Amino acid sequence: MSDSGLDVRGLAETVLAAAGEEAAEALVRTERSGFARFAASELHQPTLVADTTVQLRVLRGQRSGTASTNRLDEAGIAELVRRAREAAESATPDDELPPLAPPGAAPAIEGWDDATARLDGDGQARLALAAIDASSLPLYGFFTSGATEFAVASTTGLRAHQRTTDATVRVIAADEGASGYAERTAWSAARIDPAATACEAVARAERTRNAGTIEPGVYRAVLEPYALGELLQWLAFDSFSALGLLDGASFLAGKLGERLFDPAVTIYDDALDPAGLPKAVDFEGVPKQRVALVEAGVARGVVWDSSTAARAGDGSASTGHAMPSAQRAWGPFVSALAMDGGDAPSLEALAEAVGDGIHVTRLHYLSVVSPREGIITGTTRDGTFRIRGGRVAEPLVNLRFTVSVPELLGELLGLTRARLLTCQSDFYDERFAFGALMPGIATARFAVTGSGSSPGL
Repeated sequence: MSDSGLDVRGLAETVLAAAGEEAAEALVRTERSGFARFAASELHQPTLVADTTVQLRVLRGQRSGTASTNRLDEAGIAELVRRAREAAESATPDDELPPLAPPGAAPAIEGWDDATARLDGDGQARLALAAIDASSLPLYGFFTSGATEFAVASTTGLRAHQRTTDATVRVIAADEGASGYAERTAWSAARIDPAATACEAVARAERTRNAGTIEPGVYRAVLEPYALGELLQWLAFDSFSALGLLDGASFLAGKLGERLFDPAVTIYDDALDPAGLPKAVDFEGVPKQRVALVEAGVARGVVWDSSTAARAGDGSASTGHAMPSAQRAWGPFVSALAMDGGDAPSLEALAEAVGDGIHVTRLHYLSVVSPREGIITGTTRDGTFRIRGGRVAEPLVNLRFTVSVPELLGELLGLTRARLLTCQSDFYDERFAFGALMPGIATARFAVTGSGSSPGL
């Protein structure tokens, strides 16, 4: 029984029985979530979402049809079945259409918190106000929390069920000529301190006043977990996905088994880790598993869903990384990215290792220049500084950069022991919270191509 009182597993069984097909899959998703947004330290645009979606996928030979609805009554389900059947009949045959996933034992995970699931608009507003009240500068951002649940039932005998909670506070403290960023995310709101997060942003913002410029060039740099998480998540879209590997768009294409990065680099996807935002199964009901992507600098693998596994053949199998049907054309998705830390006790210790260079808090406006080469461009934002004599020194304007991520990770000067879970969700569609568990790093190569805007509003 879901937190809303809906029996999602029972509803999935009802839909599957109504379909009466030899090959069919029913997916039921529920969401209860909300946002408390704020600008200039004033709460505004509160939103609350309570939604249930039912999806039916029908397979007939090499044809597949999918339909979805929010109508949960008998007439709504009958209409859903009719549309899914029609979609299957009119679909173009697909010689690489995978069969429905077989039954599998889902791992036990953490990732659900009753108190977070019960947060309502007032509770979210109180946590947002805790951040606002702690800030001596105008504050911009949001507090959001959500509870999601889904169940999958298919004619193969697969039965999967999962429920998760998540919470995030994201803040920018800013006025004319100053801005600083901070964020915290977790599967339990009790693990988040909005006031401390706001204080972190304010302290960073106050150091950005009277920012100077720097000449384009390749610099040694410290990247905080915020910056590293976003950079690697963008690399992951193509390079750590089986679709990118099969299409030749991945940087790893033709290079599995080769040493491509510094030996200190170990990257993986692990949705079972309670330090992240845990998940037990994907949207096909396939159990999650830890997937090694890079081990000690050596490229080891990518994530798979049933479609890419069927296309590859040769014994390939899903690793539990299928997205909902509407996003499945993008391929399997890395949603629990993590990188091992090192020995550095702090970001300050990384600055000592750099000696002379720059310090980057976070990145903005990223885009992929060349997925095959792992080249990404964008700007730094809300906390960019010079490093002089091993110490963080004067502030810099936001910098434009274009980096080859393999080069950036090719020579590391250090990694922090501590890691931070950074939120990678935009929350624009049905709620699917995911993050990247990252250390801070010091790199020998960060390519600055120009200067951008000054910090602040």
